[in-house]
Amino acid sequence: MGIGPMSMVIIGIVAILIFGPKKLPELGKAMGSTLREFKNATKGLVDDEDNDKKKVIEHDDKKKVIEHDDK
Repeated sequence: MGIGPMSMVIIGIVAILIFGPKKLPELGKAMGSTLREFKNATKGLVDDEDNDKKKVIEHDDKKKVIEHDDK
């Protein structure tokens, strides 16, 4: 169940009626920059989480090596 072509046309007409044709490009630009900023922020969070996991794995590997040397 997605948005079909007819639904997109209706949404476009309602948007033109509410905001006017001069305001729509400004709203689109603002929405695009907001989405881009949100994606960059969430990507940073995911990258930080991945780095934390790598540190734990590296720590576990060093721990195994140290335990192996003691035996």
